[in-house]
Amino acid sequence: MLYLTRREKFSAAHRLWKDSFSQEKNEDIYCECSNFHGHNYVVEVTVKGKINPESNFVINLKTLSRIIRENIISNLDHKFLNDIEMLKGKIPTSENLVLAIWDELKDKIPDAELFSVKLHETENNCVEYKGEK
Repeated sequence: MLYLTRREKFSAAHRLWKDSFSQEKNEDIYCECSNFHGHNYVVEVTVKGKINPESNFVINLKTLSRIIRENIISNLDHKFLNDIEMLKGKIPTSENLVLAIWDELKDKIPDAELFSVKLHETENNCVEYKGEK
């Protein structure tokens, strides 16, 4: 089995805030992230599969890039994550965002299986999901 990873970047803003909490509780739980702020995210999408004997690819990386850009980057880049449909009703943490990205991609990749989605919120912080429930 081979594993291929494509990295893409996007910039977005969010605010970690739960309306049912007081301002003090929001600030206690989410700290400075309870304020409006933004990140330059990096998303890594890894697929797995076998080499197609005709193309000698698991998947053409241009195809994978197009799928990620059309389904993820176009919906997230320069957006306010609290308002986007794929996170409706959820606090836009990196954990919730990586799950939403997985759900958007899981049935859209031909000839390969989605293996993992890794989201770097900062240089030092990332979250990865491999489809386990």
